[in-house]
Amino acid sequence: MQVAKIGALIALAIGLAACGAVDTMVDGYKHANAVGSELATATGMKPQVGFKWHNGSLEQVTVMFPRLYRDKPLTELAETVRQTVAKEFKQTPDNIVLAFSLGRAPAD
Repeated sequence: MQVAKIGALIALAIGLAACGAVDTMVDGYKHANAVGSELATATGMKPQVGFKWHNGSLEQVTVMFPRLYRDKPLTELAETVRQTVAKEFKQTPDNIVLAFSLGRAPAD
């Protein structure tokens, strides 16, 4: 009988821990989608947004645009991305990676 109670408690603890991880991932995707939507409005290009959590701390957010952004200086775009990420994730990550896809290399 005692073994069954211990087994049930262990199963409950594992289930609760898994729920926290699932909630973090679901919330992370919601935040990433919000960042992508807000930046699409600000820039006219919808970026792909990725994120990495470690022990409940936001380590990195990657924002990759589908092409070079030429409408404003890079420093202004970087600041817009930084503010949007902090606002939507509700915390500032350790690192933000800003990237641009260059597409295929032109044929010579």
